[in-house]
Amino acid sequence: MDRKKQAREIFRLLKKSIPEPKTALEFRSVFQILVATILSAQSTDVQVNKITKQLFRKYRSIKAFAEAPLEELQTDVSSVNFYRNKARNIQNSAKMIISGFNGKVPRTMEDLVRLPGVARKTANIILTDGHGITVGIAVDTHVIRLSNRLGLSEHKDPVKIEQDLLEITPEKDWPVVSHLLILHGRTVCNARKPLHENCVLFKICPSREE
Repeated sequence: MDRKKQAREIFRLLKKSIPEPKTALEFRSVFQILVATILSAQSTDVQVNKITKQLFRKYRSIKAFAEAPLEELQTDVSSVNFYRNKARNIQNSAKMIISGFNGKVPRTMEDLVRLPGVARKTANIILTDGHGITVGIAVDTHVIRLSNRLGLSEHKDPVKIEQDLLEITPEKDWPVVSHLLILHGRTVCNARKPLHENCVLFKICPSREE
């Protein structure tokens, strides 16, 4: 089976087993998904949602994040890894959005990656889940692992894996590719011991005998 056919069958089966693939991060605005995504690096979505539940009640606008005392903001997010740097990036992003983008979160990849703490993966999430604009596929550790295990890419570099996924999947599927792989990676195809008995992809997985 060539790679495009393999991908088509993989995502057909995953969509059957995960009928509503979406991010686990909780948000109500585009800036909130930006904040949540920055906080989620090397932290769990469950932990981030606990923090943002209170954070978004306290800071109700981009201006509020921009004007908050930095030490106070750092304390508010201190239960995630690298909280000092993340809080600084969130605040500086808020300031840049106000000064450089008329208070609106940018709607292009080029502008988003100019914001502190926003790399291509984060920008893809903001565009797809926040703006409803899909120009790429967010690649995190789950997507890297599953792309390799499922034979969708031979690369380890996220940018190269993204290009492979864009090439072999229909554009209409791009908004859900990342969510499907992440959710399957969390619940079934985990890093240490994949749950083969629960895997809808087992019969077509090239790594099933490893």
